[in-house]
Amino acid sequence: MMLMRRMCLLLLLILLPAGCQPGKVVIDMPGVSVEKPAPAVPASPVTEPSSRADIDTQLKINQEALLRGATEENRVDSAMVMLFNDSPRARQILIDTLNQTENKPAKIAVCRALTAAREARRTVKDKKDFIEPLAEIFRTEDEPVAKVAADAALLYEYSEVENVLESMAKDQSLSIKARLNVIYALKVQLDIRAIISLVELVDDKDTQVSLAASEALRSIGIPVYKGARNRSQVLAELKSRGMERFQRDWMVRQESRVGELEKERDMWRRQYLASLDRIYEALSDETQRGKFLTEQLGKPEAIVRLWALDKVSQWRVGTGAKLPAEMGPVLMKLVSDSNKDVRLATAKLLSLTGELGLPERLAEQFRVEQDEEVRLELFTALGAAGHYALIPTSGGQLSPELRKQVLEWASGFLNDTDPKKSYRGAEVIRKLLEPAGLEPEDASKFMDLLIERYKLVGNTADGTLRGELLGIMARLCSQNPYKGESAKKFAPLFESSLSDETDLVREAAVDGMICVDKPRALKLLSKDFVNDRSQIVKSRIIDLASEVGGKDDLVWLWDKVGANSESKAAWQAMLKIFNNSDVNVIENWSGRFDSAQIKQKLSDEQLIAFYELAERKAIAENRPETVNTVREQLARAYSKTGQFEQAAERLGKLRESAQTEEQKDAVLGQMMEIYLRWPRIESAARLVGNCLLEGDLGSDSSVVRSIEGYLDNPSGTVDPNAVLDVFREIKPAQPRPRWEQQITRWSSRFSKPAPQHTSPAEGG
Repeated sequence: MMLMRRMCLLLLLILLPAGCQPGKVVIDMPGVSVEKPAPAVPASPVTEPSSRADIDTQLKINQEALLRGATEENRVDSAMVMLFNDSPRARQILIDTLNQTENKPAKIAVCRALTAAREARRTVKDKKDFIEPLAEIFRTEDEPVAKVAADAALLYEYSEVENVLESMAKDQSLSIKARLNVIYALKVQLDIRAIISLVELVDDKDTQVSLAASEALRSIGIPVYKGARNRSQVLAELKSRGMERFQRDWMVRQESRVGELEKERDMWRRQYLASLDRIYEALSDETQRGKFLTEQLGKPEAIVRLWALDKVSQWRVGTGAKLPAEMGPVLMKLVSDSNKDVRLATAKLLSLTGELGLPERLAEQFRVEQDEEVRLELFTALGAAGHYALIPTSGGQLSPELRKQVLEWASGFLNDTDPKKSYRGAEVIRKLLEPAGLEPEDASKFMDLLIERYKLVGNTADGTLRGELLGIMARLCSQNPYKGESAKKFAPLFESSLSDETDLVREAAVDGMICVDKPRALKLLSKDFVNDRSQIVKSRIIDLASEVGGKDDLVWLWDKVGANSESKAAWQAMLKIFNNSDVNVIENWSGRFDSAQIKQKLSDEQLIAFYELAERKAIAENRPETVNTVREQLARAYSKTGQFEQAAERLGKLRESAQTEEQKDAVLGQMMEIYLRWPRIESAARLVGNCLLEGDLGSDSSVVRSIEGYLDNPSGTVDPNAVLDVFREIKPAQPRPRWEQQITRWSSRFSKPAPQHTSPAEGG
């Protein structure tokens, strides 16, 4: 680009006299504006634009721009024009500029023009004219100017400047400054002869020269050994290899050295970051952690800023908590960081949390960001920050103008052929449509854009984007102030997409239908999709049934109980439907659950949950018969699961409501069984005592049968004899012969005879 500008300037200067206004010569190019009085011209037309007077005028203009140009670019352009001008006067101006001492910027410009000519591989006529002026710069100028001159000297083959450079380097009559300048010029030549000269200079009497030569050699990977003999060996090796071999070996050494330095750098980086990890993990207080990370985010080293950004992201994702407010200003600076990776990591972090992003600042960086990856993440962060700012309680601000601008940007991303960008655009549209504040027609416009983009994707292989777009539409039907309009626009898409082969699309369609009209959605979905291959679809329909389902849904829900992964959710949905149904529905299903085959599908806990609900419903609707039936089932279920206290409570209520002696006797038998297996032996004894107050207990009594059954098959560690001992202690107020016979019979069956003792002689 610079070469093209310089060529244009040269062409302009050649054509200048033919196109200028009378009395003026004007150069008007980017960065160059020179206006000088033109020499007097005859009234007759000028037919030779290359006259002596015109050439002199051009040179004066160029010389003026070189010596007093407003910028370095202006000065270098002028030097380039004169460098390729055939006029001896132009060449002399450049040489005089190099030789003068007052105007260093002009001198640097000439050197840079020589360097630019070399880089562009343009041939400079009589380039030997500049050797001595460059050498003079080495003799007189300070290091900054001398380095530019050293770069300019690369225009020559080393053989062309060898005598000048080497004689000056070894000339001890020159100033130290001059000799150090020449050492730098030798180093950048990268010629084996220049390297040999540097090796020889290591033995120079002047310490500064010797040290400078040594350092120059080290910087290009040449070993510097102590002792003249060792250095002589290095010289001999360099001379014997030749230029090509030397340069190849030098490149190998440099690459090896770079590799070693990179390994060493990586090692120190790892150790430093490990130290930061230890310090961070030792901070238990979140306030201290926030301050520590904020401090690291402001460090000059990019690797440390990236470490801190990673920790902040982990904090945000891991806890979901808001980040410390003091991080906000630091993060806003990092979105324009000079390091691309830092900008990218910052934008990704801000896309996770809207509270720390400033929409105006993010939009400003988005406008100037050049990296496409960073630009996309900045846009996502802008959407998050804009959404947060629109929340009334957030305290943030998003101007209506910027909101519309971001939506327009989002439209561009939405219609991008890249699915990732398209999804991000749709997501930002959703975020900025959800809060109130847009005119209805504006909101409708962007909803239509979503529909158009979805239809454009059609039935292509990119089912993921279809599902994502449909999912965004579903959310807009549930969370925005324009729900009615969005439901009307999107509902047809949801229903038509149920036939899509992509699971993600059907899942989003189901979500959308649920958001639009839950009862209607359940009616449609329960017909054909309760056994969909997508587990998410099946789970959504079950959840919907638990929310708005009715008795008709109990049938298909029951088919899912006990057989697959949806069993638990289906049963919970049934319980919710039962809870919203009348007792007739419960009575019907209670009878079904009483069969052994049906019970195998339900766990004891599930049955208990149903019977408890049925009990509450029957009590509320004053259905005593149903209450008693359910309590019997509850008592059995409680007893089976070891919940003896609840079982005894239900049996006690059943005894209170019993209408006949047979009913009371049956309940007492069940209570006795529970007391014995609990075990609550004292309660069992009290129950027997109360029964004996009312009459005798024989083998026809359910209480006796329960005791008999327990003694035949005792549970736990309770000794049947200990149980009998409690019953023996009961002293009826009146004679109870049948009970006494039972005690005697049980005692003969279960009492153990006293152990017999034998003498040693009798032992077997």
